[in-house]
Order: sequence, then structure tokens, then C-alpha cells
Amino acid sequence: MKFSVFTASTPEWTAEQAARTLAAQGWDGIEWRITDQAETETPGFWAGNRATWPYTGIEDLVPEIARVTAAAGLELSGIGGYQGAGDHEAVHRMLRVTAALGAEQVRVTLPATGGSTPYPQLFTKTRADLEWIAPRAAELGVKALVETHQDTITPSASAALRLLDGLDPEHVGVIHDLGNLVVEGQENLRAGLELLGPYLAHVHVKNARWLPTGSLREDGSAEWAYEWAPLKAGQASVSAYLDDLRAHGYDGWVTVEDFSAERPLAERTADNIAYLRSLV
Repeated sequence: MKFSVFTASTPEWTAEQAARTLAAQGWDGIEWRITDQAETETPGFWAGNRATWPYTGIEDLVPEIARVTAAAGLELSGIGGYQGAGDHEAVHRMLRVTAALGAEQVRVTLPATGGSTPYPQLFTKTRADLEWIAPRAAELGVKALVETHQDTITPSASAALRLLDGLDPEHVGVIHDLGNLVVEGQENLRAGLELLGPYLAHVHVKNARWLPTGSLREDGSAEWAYEWAPLKAGQASVSAYLDDLRAHGYDGWVTVEDFSAERPLAERTADNIAYLRSLV
């Protein structure tokens, strides 16, 4: 396995600082966040993130992204894109950028659940979108990835497989995300990996835990909420997860996105790579 960091989780560092620091700590690669974001005085994971490359004008930034990555001696584990599957022009653009960078794979985001559109309609439309995306990815020699993510149409491995089943696994695949599965979509982890088979393309590791809010629902039952936790402190066992991945034969990228923020960023990333190395 090779280990990388998704820069959504390194908001305080510039791109160059992130690449240099992660390389010095012993990480193998980096997964760049590419999106247009709101700017804030204080850097945050989702706004004002200094290690995020803007989507606007991204083609012109390809040489700089490649330079920063190579100068640190890092590989690209993929691209963390935010283009919705239904926006064909934007997805095709990100596929081309991914190919130009030699990054091999890029995330495509999926519709959220809980709105006014019934799930079957969201699913049918998105399946058609993936059928459009797959041959474009094949033409460029890259892979479009969907993620097991809470509050979307693919919260679980089984839902992701249902969405992609029958498409070419060389050019579409699944990001299996341990922390997201704590929030929603939890299945037996090894069974989920086995279910995905060739569609298991990439792995994201973070951790989460559920806590009582202290409030009650209208019916008097306890209300719970989740929060992101350090890798060693969440409800999922990262050690057991890596064991399951190895047993399944997975030897690809494991990308960490630790949003716990309980320790300073540099300590957090250094501890995470030391912990992961100790497990393998």
C-alpha cells in the first residue's frame, strides 16, 4: 500500500507547504483538492483552504500543480474533484486535467438524498450520467470515481456497486471511505470490499464517532450526532480495516483525510503516517 493525504484536510498550508511537509514526514503521495471555494480570513476545510487549487482556470495551473508535486518527490494518488456527475462538460474537463497531470483517477460527486426528488429518479439519472462518463474516461485513459458518502445516493458499497454494475471497471470505480461508512452505509467491511470486486479503485481513511447531543426528539428519545475523530479514537478500527484490505488483495492508495482537528495539523499528519506505517 501507498499512503497519501487529501488536501481538504490541510487547510492551513499552502500547496507548496503541504507537499514539502508531507514528503518530509514520509508520505508517498498527495491528493489535491480542486474546486472554487469561498475565501475566508481563517483557513477552513471547506472555505479558505490554502492547499486547494481553483477549478476556474485549472488547465492553466496544470504545469504548476505538476511542478509542486514533483519538486516534493510525491506521487499523485488521484484528484479530489467536486464536479457533479450530471455536469457533463465540467466532468469531461476534469477528466482531461487528470489525464494531463498523469493522476489516473478523479472523483465525481453524486446527488444528495433527502430532497424533493425521489431516490429512484436520482439513481436512474445518475446511472445515465455514468454511462456517458465511462467512455470519455476510457478515451483519456483515466478512471472516474464515485465515493461511499453519507447523504448521497451511494452511502454504502452495495449502493455504489448497484450504480456502477456493468460499466467498465477499468474506467469507473469506487472510493471506499471508512469514516463516511461510520456515519451512514455501514456494512461488514470485508464483505463490502468483496462485493465491489474490481470496482474497488481507491480508499479514503478517516474516522468518526457518534455522541449524544443531550437533546431529545419530540417522541422523548435521545438525539445523537456524529463528529470526526482522530484515526485512533473513532468507532472504526483502522487496523482491522487495513487487514481487511490486505486480505482482499488491495495494494493501492490509502488516502487520509483527517478532519478531527484536535491536534495541530503538522502533529496530526506526522502521527497519522507513523500509525499507518506501524500497521503494515
